[in-house]
Amino acid sequence: MNLATRQRRQALFLFFLLPGIAMSSWVTRTPDIRDRLEASTGQMGWILFGLSLGSMIGVLSSGRLVSRFGTRAVMGVGTTLIVASLAVISVGSLLSSAPLVMAGLFVFGAGMGGGEVAINVDAADVERITGKTTMPILHGCFSLGTVLGAGTGIAATAARLPVHWHLAAVTLITAAMLLYAIRFIPSGTGIHAPGQADAGHPRPKLWKDTQLLLIGAIVLAMALAEGAANDWLPLLMVDGHGLNATTGSLVYTAFAASMTIGRFAGGYFLDRFGRTIVVRASAVSGALGLLLVIFSDSAVLAGAAVLLWGLGASLGFPVALSAAGETGPDETARVSLVATIGYVAFLVGPPGLGFLGDHWGLRSAMLVVLAFVASAVFLAPAVDTRRRSAPAGTVHHDDTTRS
Repeated sequence: MNLATRQRRQALFLFFLLPGIAMSSWVTRTPDIRDRLEASTGQMGWILFGLSLGSMIGVLSSGRLVSRFGTRAVMGVGTTLIVASLAVISVGSLLSSAPLVMAGLFVFGAGMGGGEVAINVDAADVERITGKTTMPILHGCFSLGTVLGAGTGIAATAARLPVHWHLAAVTLITAAMLLYAIRFIPSGTGIHAPGQADAGHPRPKLWKDTQLLLIGAIVLAMALAEGAANDWLPLLMVDGHGLNATTGSLVYTAFAASMTIGRFAGGYFLDRFGRTIVVRASAVSGALGLLLVIFSDSAVLAGAAVLLWGLGASLGFPVALSAAGETGPDETARVSLVATIGYVAFLVGPPGLGFLGDHWGLRSAMLVVLAFVASAVFLAPAVDTRRRSAPAGTVHHDDTTRS
């Protein structure tokens, strides 16, 4: 691996780390933000709708923007919006303004939905260049960011530090990370001339690719499991299991830590057992964790089950993205499509859970997530791309590598 590729890979670590820090910073303070706004669960669902609207605009436009301007430009703009959103949410909390917090979440959603698709396309390109399974580790950096952000959020909550000062500090830190990392991302990645496709093939109709859509369904299920925890886990433990705000945030941190462990350790299991077994085992773990959180009346058991939930949700998204790029020509469009499906679930699904939670409680609302995760157990074989990617007569390598 040459110096430029190594620096690019390290910069991608920061591009994954940054949104994790940003998201968990405001997620861990959602009980405090709710109290500042004097909002009910249903009203918080409406506030989170700003996130949904922004994310929809971001993810629906990201693929076209990457094809026209390249990953570097879209990553830069998207991540800038994430940083700016923290400042807006900070001011909204200071002024106890629900519309301003909603606007901040809209900006966050637009940045996350648009920028993260581009980051995943760039990461898939680095994985192709290096020939190594790196997507789980890169996504592990996002989870590591959520641990770091959540840990800081817990400390800020315990110290009764006002939300606006906490988020203002995170704004400055993430801005510095962005300015440093963007220098090492090359321009031009992902750009397609009109009608252009890989290797001289005509651009395929991706929505008619059954395997790609099944991979997208896996991503949807696992991204929903992760997004539901990111947006609702602290409140789920506070309102559904009677914990205080600090302990609820601590449980969320445990979830983020289990996600991080799963992603950093995932490469070993993928190389040893292959994608299908790992994705299926992940779905079983996630479903079991959700089942205990929903139905157990023991706060201790529910808190421990969050570890299974986190481990289960950790690998489905990055593994499916790697598989998507191998299902046929035009890797950029394929990864972009599946990443878009994932981020729609990641950012749009959780606000819908708020509306369900307002009527039936957050624990009951999580049954929707459980159903999706359970379906991934049966969809897991879709991530095996060996038969499709290797030419006839070629010796098949393990389906987790590109070598």
